[in-house]
Amino acid sequence: MPFEAINPAQFPTPIAPYSAGAKAGNTVYVSGVLALGEGGVVLHVGDAAAQTRHVLDVIKVTLEAAGATLADVAFNHIFLKDLADYAAFNAVYAEYFAGQKPARYCIKTELVKPDCLVEIASIAHLD
Repeated sequence: MPFEAINPAQFPTPIAPYSAGAKAGNTVYVSGVLALGEGGVVLHVGDAAAQTRHVLDVIKVTLEAAGATLADVAFNHIFLKDLADYAAFNAVYAEYFAGQKPARYCIKTELVKPDCLVEIASIAHLD
């Protein structure tokens, strides 16, 4: 099945060869999102809640560019550098997913840049 690359114009240039998202049929896949600015600069160093907010805002914009919303998200892949940030992450996450919650998993792992604390990849389905 062919897919459409989703790359909102307001996003910084990716630090690797990928698209912010891809739409295939009625499914939207959002690449793993980190709190990065132009040139791959890590934003909100040391603040997992602020990084989570930034990541979810980027996911929201990517979904909107594909004709979806956060309400269409069926699954989130969550990566935390330190599980001590789990509560701060969940507090922000609950603000963005206030209604029905998508399925998800959360693992502790090293991320692409040492100052990155949170990464999320999403899958959304359109009607």
